[in-house]
Amino acid sequence: MDHRATSDERKGKATGEEPERTCAVTRAKLPPEAMIRFVAGPDEQIFPDLAGKLPGRGIWVVCARSKVAEAARTNAFARSLKRKVTAAADLADLVDLLLVRRAVDALSLANKAGLVVPGFTKTEILIAQGEAYALVHAREAADDGAGKLDRRLKAVQMELDQGPDIRVVRILGVDELSLAIGRPHVVHAALKKGGAVQNFLRETGRLQSYRSETLPDRTSDERAARPSKPRSDTEQA
Repeated sequence: MDHRATSDERKGKATGEEPERTCAVTRAKLPPEAMIRFVAGPDEQIFPDLAGKLPGRGIWVVCARSKVAEAARTNAFARSLKRKVTAAADLADLVDLLLVRRAVDALSLANKAGLVVPGFTKTEILIAQGEAYALVHAREAADDGAGKLDRRLKAVQMELDQGPDIRVVRILGVDELSLAIGRPHVVHAALKKGGAVQNFLRETGRLQSYRSETLPDRTSDERAARPSKPRSDTEQA
């Protein structure tokens, strides 16, 4: 594995700051949270380093599925490293899978910390008590049920002078939410405020950015936009 660091990485170590990185595809300079880091393994295979902790010279690509696919297709990694390396054709799919896994793991940790309350009725109660910091809906959730909870949270936050913006995550499926929370058929959940929840919101925001190809909002990176979703005729717990 190549243990040499890029000039940006050397600058960061010297100053203790996180400098902007240069995308291997677009050449745009962006903060690390808006990028995906890749490294070459001992077999010269390119592998995503989502935590940014693997040793070796990092190659950075903007956090967008199309740009990762383009990097793999156009030998951008080899050009950056100035040597022959291999990038799998399905590298963009692998990054998506790993981003989902990180989001599920983060939600699981928040649940273990007692910050997740699943179920439509329990979510309503937590909102009414003014303790709901964010909401999670499965992609399959019906629009009317999700919208009802969203409106109630917004009304409570306005009443408590917490601002008009609400934090809603709607990018994971029922199976993924159920796996993270450890109970079947999770469609809705409320999140209490806490460090583990902030981490979950950052991870889902990154996943949303990757899929929608929009850069994360650095001033409110905990907000996750809601993507388009199929309509469901039934509401589940």
